Amino acid sequence: MKIRRVLATAVALAVTTPAALLSVSPAYADAKPAAQTQEKQSKPTIEELKEAAAEAQKAYDKAAQAKADGIIETRKTLDELSNGTHPLAVALAAAEQTAKDSAAAKATADQAVTDARAALETLPGTATEEEKAAAKTALAEAEATAATAATAQTAADTAVTEANKKVQDARVAAVNAQSVLDKAAEDALAVKVAADAALAKAIKEAEEGEGEEGGDCEPELDLTSKVTGLPDKLVAGTSTDFSLRVTNGSDQHMDKVLAFISVHATDTSGLKDTEKFFRLQWSTKSAPKWQNAEADDYIDGVGALKPGAHTDVKLRLTLDKATPAGNGVAFFAADFFNEDGSCGGAPDLDMYEFDVKAAGSKPGKTEDVKPSTTPRPGNTGTTPQGSASGTPASTGTNGSLAATGSSSATTPIALAGGAAVLLGAAAVFVARRRKTGSDA
Repeated sequence: MKIRRVLATAVALAVTTPAALLSVSPAYADAKPAAQTQEKQSKPTIEELKEAAAEAQKAYDKAAQAKADGIIETRKTLDELSNGTHPLAVALAAAEQTAKDSAAAKATADQAVTDARAALETLPGTATEEEKAAAKTALAEAEATAATAATAQTAADTAVTEANKKVQDARVAAVNAQSVLDKAAEDALAVKVAADAALAKAIKEAEEGEGEEGGDCEPELDLTSKVTGLPDKLVAGTSTDFSLRVTNGSDQHMDKVLAFISVHATDTSGLKDTEKFFRLQWSTKSAPKWQNAEADDYIDGVGALKPGAHTDVKLRLTLDKATPAGNGVAFFAADFFNEDGSCGGAPDLDMYEFDVKAAGSKPGKTEDVKPSTTPRPGNTGTTPQGSASGTPASTGTNGSLAATGSSSATTPIALAGGAAVLLGAAAVFVARRRKTGSDA
């Protein structure tokens, strides 16, 4: 089955928003804006996918080289700060020596005061007025010298504190700078892997489709999948029951309808996948026993749908108690396959965003969920944000995960790993459709 609109969305995201994902790459900063590439996004070619993969490779090469260079520079800086050859370390050593000299001078001055005071106090009764005056003068001069020495020592100690702070700040700055380079390289690698996967899937699909009769399946906007009861926050160690209503709003009978469900999640950094802690189960009227959903796969318990009919799929999402806090997205869609060989399905993946909270946190409320909606293919207008009823964020070819800002999950997912998540989900979606279509 050769429905490519979802894959086009992934290509659009990789091509039109690379500056946000890979700010380390000047090559990506020159990418054409979405308005200029909209026509191409609607039907990406193998050559366009190859170009996107090549640009992702270039961006990753630059990020990896910057990381390698940064490691050398960071190590050099830390070594110089430790062995005393760094300018800031040299300044600290000089400040410490000055403080040491000042402390010695103050000790000498304090001793002079002690000696002058003892000399004055032990003058014999036969001492002349001149001798008494000289002793008092000597004591006053010693005290003045001691006061100057004390001021100098305080200033020297302050200088040591400031110089030491500069050295410590330089160490922290070097480590932080390396962390930025490391993260940039990780982000670039994620996009590169996703772009390569999308290209490989498209090539395989094209090769398998060359000998196929009957052509492409057709998009069916009236085959809808609507989620209810999915809260905006999921808590580790709990299970959440919600439902998916698949509706045939068209005027044609659909012999076999399949629901597609895919859940993706990351930790708070957006870099580490945490789907292994999730368990998705489903049941329907025709299959009432709870069944485990395969990762990124179809649910085949919908069956046939007459025109205007609908069916509900009960869903249960369980999070292991060890699930890290972070962000998640759930993708939903539906396809149909008829005995006469006709087929089709929703051209877009509907996306619902949620936060993942640590065990013991307060659960979210379904009425708080306000996912946004991006335009479907060919729609140049902007659809207002959805309401609490649960209008999903569609991943249509004009859409972008980073564009909506509808919840706290959007930014970490989109900027840290959004392209990889969407590309991966889209590639799997296309591959599953291809496999299911050939088996139908």
